[in-house]
Amino acid sequence: MLTPFDDYPIHQTSEPLAHAGQGHPDQYDRFWFNGYTEDFFFAVALGVYPNRGVIDAAFSVVHDGVQRSVYASGRIPLDRTATQIGPIGVKILEPMRTCQITVDAPEHGLTATLTSQARTSVVEEERGVLNVGTRRTWDLTRATQLVSWTGSLTTGGTKIDLTGKKVYGTKDRSWGVRPVGIPPQRAPEDQDQQLFFLWTPLNFEDKCLHYMVHEDSHGVPWAETGAIIPVIGEQDPVFDVEDTVLGLGTVRHEIDWEPGLRRARSGKLLFSDPDGQDVSVELEPLFPFRMRGVGYFHPKWQHGTWHDELVVGGEEFTVEELDVLQQDYVHLQQVVRAKWGDRTGYGVMEQVVFGPYYPAGMTDFLDGAQQDVVSLSVR
Repeated sequence: MLTPFDDYPIHQTSEPLAHAGQGHPDQYDRFWFNGYTEDFFFAVALGVYPNRGVIDAAFSVVHDGVQRSVYASGRIPLDRTATQIGPIGVKILEPMRTCQITVDAPEHGLTATLTSQARTSVVEEERGVLNVGTRRTWDLTRATQLVSWTGSLTTGGTKIDLTGKKVYGTKDRSWGVRPVGIPPQRAPEDQDQQLFFLWTPLNFEDKCLHYMVHEDSHGVPWAETGAIIPVIGEQDPVFDVEDTVLGLGTVRHEIDWEPGLRRARSGKLLFSDPDGQDVSVELEPLFPFRMRGVGYFHPKWQHGTWHDELVVGGEEFTVEELDVLQQDYVHLQQVVRAKWGDRTGYGVMEQVVFGPYYPAGMTDFLDGAQQDVVSLSVR
């Protein structure tokens, strides 16, 4: 099946571009953005699932103690440049540099016209590959970039104008295979799946820091990336500049867990900088954002799920009521204030822990951390 993209010389296999992943049902291709200050957080996600025939998107805001979301899902368009579903659109104005987000859902209390501008070049994270039993369940590439935001949004009748504010954030493009939607068939080994994921892109004035790790139940990494990334000018290149990114060979994370929950009370990143100096970056959580707000593990709006030709819905919650051990609430990003020597920056600390994670005293699928446990990653 041919689409307009097939006119470009970008083919990687003998298949037309509409056919992806050798038919794997969990093949996906996703945009993810966030933006934040000490007072509010927003996120947008838009994904396509070519072997499920679905495109979906969501936009969510935390402000004044309320998390408000709008969701949209429908049939995937043949034209992959059509990155809009219902009221939510993502437009690439200049690849890897400038994107525009539009949201028009006043009936769900949300509207937005937002533009992201690259603050850094793109970092390709280590490819994440995981087999469960005999099956390949994860095989993905993620490209992470730190950004700044302009524009405005409205949530629950309150307009937030970004003009004159320093609003930082992250752009995340990922694609490949990972569990999405409802599995076509549940194998016995799926019952015991475990997941630990920590993702910490941090914006500082003169440079940025990014760390990502997947670990097994004993805290041993199976995919990991750490990098110091310079802030770029408007005309500086955004790709093929690996020599400007300082890779960090070994990063350790220290997490002080909130007793009874799967959420950090505070955190540290520990590494040696390129000059050989020991560095400790302290992470102070300010407030949480539940990833359910953009579809992750949502009981209805989970990614890649067929609803109909086009379905739009919304919801809102009081943030303080969401500290419960449920699968759709424990996956979260916390807006953090980061201290790196004399630098102060802002970013997020994303955490998702399912199943045992023995460094924190978690032994079941969704039990909480033990009292006053500080976990240190294994090296």
